Amino acid sequence: MKGRVLLTGASGFVGKALLSLVQETGYQVTPVYRQRVEGGFQIDDLGAGTNWAGVLDNIDVVIHTAARVHIMEETAADPLAEFRKVNVEGTIKLAQQAAAAGVKRFIFLSSIKVNGESTDNRCPFNADEKCQPSDPYGISKKEAEDALLELTKSVDMEVVIIRSPLIYGPGVRANFQSMMRWLDRGLPLPLGAIDNRRSLVSIDNLLDLIVVCITHPSAANQVFLVSDDMDLSITDLLRGLSHALGCRARLFPVPQFMLSRGLRLIGRGAMAERLCGSLQVDITKTKDRLGWKPPISLGEGLAKAAQAFQAASQE
Repeated sequence: MKGRVLLTGASGFVGKALLSLVQETGYQVTPVYRQRVEGGFQIDDLGAGTNWAGVLDNIDVVIHTAARVHIMEETAADPLAEFRKVNVEGTIKLAQQAAAAGVKRFIFLSSIKVNGESTDNRCPFNADEKCQPSDPYGISKKEAEDALLELTKSVDMEVVIIRSPLIYGPGVRANFQSMMRWLDRGLPLPLGAIDNRRSLVSIDNLLDLIVVCITHPSAANQVFLVSDDMDLSITDLLRGLSHALGCRARLFPVPQFMLSRGLRLIGRGAMAERLCGSLQVDITKTKDRLGWKPPISLGEGLAKAAQAFQAASQE
């Protein structure tokens, strides 16, 4: 056995896949769930009052993937306060108790939203630049990062922060699943002339990097960005997905500026940004410092996502 790992968010998209991989790699894993699951540790809520007593005993590494995630249709009166309760206060409470229990390393899954929302008219985001998060989710993640790095100045525990762009793969939901559904149904889409650049990361590549960061000595107290290391436009993404799904992408060319303007006029500015804007990340630091490269290509990642989507559709 290589060591003992505490994994939060074990029922989530990333956590569920990570649990299997870390166990296969030879670690003993204690998964944390919000519901009662045999063999796991249950927490009802993640916040400043969460008590981690007992579960952190003899744990070597904490991998913290649990979070209040970005919500498309936010209903909270004060969204930032709600994000802070979980993503800042909950994270720091766990980290403080982990350090007190003798945990050696704390891996925090963050978000590229810490850097910002767009790389239009600028170079790709990098890991060490000054960050300008603009939405409550990104702000809360940045505050958690800052607090974790500050904590390392007074404790022996090391911190590793990984910021990811959009994560896709088998079981993905939300916008990525919607795109596959549109293509599979043969819907005509006005997305045939989008000339932007977006960074994505397959879940396989993200998980591989997380496992590397469990023990790599050069990961200590560092921030890393992750991607498939191949950026593409939304138009090319849809074409790649249609190829993986074995269907024809019915894309018709609407000028990008017209599509963006039209979406904003009907109050869909966020959608316009996701479809028409660029968001690129530079993973040079990750590759150079850790000697890491994505183990699977973007094409392989899209194929795995498409196969899982089709299998689920037939159930």
